[in-house]
Formats: sequence, C-alpha cells, structure tokens
Amino acid sequence: MELDALIRHFFGTDDPSTLDEAAFDRAIERLKIAFGVEREPGRKFALWPLLHAFDMAPLPAEAFAKEPHLKAAADEYLSAAFRLERFGDGDD
Repeated sequence: MELDALIRHFFGTDDPSTLDEAAFDRAIERLKIAFGVEREPGRKFALWPLLHAFDMAPLPAEAFAKEPHLKAAADEYLSAAFRLERFGDGDD
C-alpha cells in the first residue's frame, strides 16, 4: 500500500489539512473502521502508521495482539518516530 494512495482513498485529497473538521473526522472514522475490519496482517499494518500520524493509532500491544511480529514492528516504528522527533534527521 502506498501512503499517498491511502491518504487519497480515506481523505479524498492529497492534503488532509485542507479538510474542514467534519470531513476530517469522517475520514478518520473510515480509517479506523478499515483498520478494525482488516484481516490481512500486512494491510492492517500499513493502516496503523497512518492512524499514528494522526494520533489515532491504538497501542501496538492492542493493535497487534495476535501478530507478535507486527507488534514488534510497530514498537520499532514508534521508537524510530520518537528518535526522529527528539533528535531530528541530523541535517540541522
């Protein structure tokens, strides 16, 4: 799944910041539902970082309780995201 395609699919635009609050909330709700009903582990994992980007992702232990390898991958993602947020990308 390509990130840009996911954003267009759920938000109907390339730039979710252009949406009004109601449209944004509807898009997030669609994304949450898609994540909740997705059964293919790889596709489910692809939706999780998008939820995380909007501060809507469940904790990895909850999101991937039945897929320990995906929980580990999500934990690694969070660690990397934290390091980037805290220390930047080193180009400063």
